[in-house]
Order: sequence, then structure tokens, then C-alpha cells
Amino acid sequence: MAFNWAYNTRDFKFILKEWLPTERIFAYDRFQDYYSKEDVDMVIDPVFKIAKEIVAPSNEDGEARPARFENGQVILPESFAKVYRYVQENGFGSSKIDETAEGVLPEVLYAAVQEMFASANPAWAPYIELTTGAAGLIQTFGDEKLKEMFLPKMFAGEWSGTMCLTEPTAGSDVGDILSKAYPTDHPRIFKIKGSKIFITGAEHKMSDNIINLYLARVDGARPGTKGISLFVVPKYWINEDGSMEDNDIQCLGIEHKMGMKGSATTALSIGENNNCRGWLLGSDPRENDGKGDGMAQMFQMMNEARAGTGHLAQSVMANAYYNAAQYAKERIQGRQLTDPKGERVTIINHEDIKRMLLNAKAHTEAMRAMIFQTYFYFDVRHHDPDKAEREKASDYIEILTPIIKAYCSDEAWSIIGDCIQVYGGYGYCVDYPVEQSARDVKVLSIWEGTNFIQSLDLIGRKWLLKKGAAFAAWLQDIQDFIEENKNATGFKDEF
Repeated sequence: MAFNWAYNTRDFKFILKEWLPTERIFAYDRFQDYYSKEDVDMVIDPVFKIAKEIVAPSNEDGEARPARFENGQVILPESFAKVYRYVQENGFGSSKIDETAEGVLPEVLYAAVQEMFASANPAWAPYIELTTGAAGLIQTFGDEKLKEMFLPKMFAGEWSGTMCLTEPTAGSDVGDILSKAYPTDHPRIFKIKGSKIFITGAEHKMSDNIINLYLARVDGARPGTKGISLFVVPKYWINEDGSMEDNDIQCLGIEHKMGMKGSATTALSIGENNNCRGWLLGSDPRENDGKGDGMAQMFQMMNEARAGTGHLAQSVMANAYYNAAQYAKERIQGRQLTDPKGERVTIINHEDIKRMLLNAKAHTEAMRAMIFQTYFYFDVRHHDPDKAEREKASDYIEILTPIIKAYCSDEAWSIIGDCIQVYGGYGYCVDYPVEQSARDVKVLSIWEGTNFIQSLDLIGRKWLLKKGAAFAAWLQDIQDFIEENKNATGFKDEF
């Protein structure tokens, strides 16, 4: 194996300093004392160094020593825990969403951080993002007791997080879950019983506790998605005095996968001894006509994860492209068609290689621009003082999320195939980096709702948002951009 992190920062800096109006984001009260366009390099350059020198070396460790299951426990590649702690302790992990912290990065700037880490080790990155998403749900929907109990340690990276949706009988159709929640003497604590599969990161020793955000149905609640509730179910239960004890969660094993080998994909048995407890987030279905808040709450984390999955696909694809372009500049083979008797040339001079690399470059940079613009809208939605601007940004995020997830993960698989083709026979060999990119990226069209599910979401929900007005406004913005730039150099020739 020969992983090579071939990234550069030029396109990040172009998007953040020259294309997007990030001065608008940096002017918000939340950021104005800490960041400006002049500070972009001061964030990106050190993170680039961390990604190259600390995160990327752990990638080969994950391939050579993948996650394994022994005696009921998951053992991760040794380097993963060190990298996890380093990133979390240096403020580039889950603390970026801490509403009580000063100097946190805007989402649009963190997008560059996230992409560098994700491309440097795609199997490791979800441990950070899932912890962030789980903490975000507790921060949004938890009461003060739960926030005090969980958030400080999750933001510090001492505890990690997961989301637990899929069951043996309920994959894309989440409403068919069989996990049950039974009341106890405490109105917010329930006994949880059930099983989950395909849960990333639900068993390991990388953190001192694992906080599972778990979908289950309170006994007697409505069938289907309307009756589902969301629970905070830690691996180790936290007692009132702060001590911890086992919470009756058993890992049954892990999947042996095509790629993402350092990422532990677990199967869980919950409450086998009738002693698993979880904290209810949101309303109690017994007091709400049998209706639970679980699906609506989980969609906060799910939509963030869908955007993150598309971004991860783009990241893996970008690194494959950078490697292929670098190889094409070095590999000497054949002569140019226009000079068949001339000197041998590097393969980047051949027409088909140019075609594949230009296609990869165009997709890489266009996807990145779309993704960064979406994170720009996240900042607007959270921090703009104008309610109309916040609502518009929220609408655009809703529209763009399924596009990012499906388009990026579908196209990445195809583009990486071209990158393998650039290498010729070497591309098919494990001694070169792009075959791993193909193995790692394929699952991303499946994660967080298959891409067909994304198409249903786009057509069935997002097109109809505000009776079609939101989608029409988004399309009009695109048309306005074309109109404003139709006479620009280069743009006119293309359009």
C-alpha cells in the first residue's frame, strides 16, 4: 500500500478569500473579534501541516492494521487514538460547535479544516464528525442537566459519539425499527432494549465513554416514524456522583469491509440484561398523543451527516485527482500524436489523459465550491441578524444537502475510476494510492440514506418547500449569476 496525501491549499484560499463574500461572515458578532480574510492563511496553513504530518500517516496504519474484533471489544489502529486526541485537544474537532466558547471557527472556514482531515484519513474522520453531530443534538435538544453531563467531555474529545438508526429489519425505512423504550421511576430515564447494525464507532477504546444517540419507540407510542423518540444512551452510565458503570450495551462484532478499514462498523445488542438506560430528548409520547420527536430531532444530525458525507466523497476524489495529476506529470510513455517521431513525453501530454484530468479537476473544484457555499449558508442561518436572510439560507441548505450528498458521492466513484485509468495497470495495484480511494469512496453513496433516498428527498420535499418558492428562488440566484457574468472573460465563451 502507498497512501499519498497530495493536497494543496490554493483552491481553499481562492474560495475563501476571492470568491465567497466571507467578510460578511467574519463581520457577525460571533466572529468579528477573532477572524477576517487576512486570517484565512493563519488557519489553513497550520491545519495543512497537521493533516500532512499527523493525520495522513495514520491512514496507512488503518489499512495495514484495520479495526478488529477480539473478545467482545473493538481494537482500532494504534495511531487513531493519538490523532483523535491531538485534533480534539487543539480545538479543530467537536468544540467547533460549542456555543459557550470564544473564538470558534465559522463553518465556512472549518470546511477547509474538515476537508483536509477527511482526505488525509477518510476512515478516521467520521469519529470526529459523529461526535460533533451527537454533541450538537444534546446542545440543541437537551436540558441543562444533560448539557452539563455530556458536552464538556464531548467537546474536549474525552468522550465520543454515534448515531444509532439502522436495525436488521429497518434500514432506509426507519419507521420499522423494533427498539423499545420502557418507562422507569424517573420521568426522563427509560430502559432501552433492541439491536442496531452498521453503527460507526460504537465500540472502541479511543475515548473514555461513547455517547450513542439512539432511536427507539416508547412502549405504546404510535407506529411508524411518528412514534419514534430519541435517547442519549451512553456506553457507560454516569451516576450522580460522576462515577460510571456498564450500561448493558454489547458489541456483537464488526463488518469486514471493502474500504474504510480503520473505521469500526459495529453491530450492537442493547439491554440484553434489561439494564440499559437512556435519557429521553424532547417530549414524552405518553404525554403527546403517542407522538415522538425523534425523527425530527435526528434529522438535524442526519442532514449535517449527509452534507458531510458528500464532502467526504469530494475529499477522497480530490486526493485521487491530485495524485493522478502528479503521476501524469512524471510518467514518460509514448509520443505526441502530432509528432510521432519526436521525443517521448510525459503522459499528461496525451489527449485522453488531459480529458480525464480536466474532467476530474472541474468536478473537484465545482463540488468544493458548492459545498463551501453551503457551509457559508450555515453561518448565515445561525448568525445573521436579518430573519429573512436566515430563512433564505436555511431554505438553500435544505435544497443543497441531498444534492451534495448524492451528486458528490456518485460522481466521485466515476472520477476515481478515471484516476485509476490515468495510472494504467499501476492504478489497479495496491502499491499506488488511487485503488484505496475507490474502495473508501464507494460506501458514501450508501451512507446516511442511499442516493435514491436523496433523490426522493429532493423531489418530494425540497422542490415543494414553501410551495416551490424556495427552489424557484435558488434557481433564480443561479440565473442572476449567469446574467451578471455573461460578458466576463472566459465565461462568455463557455455560455
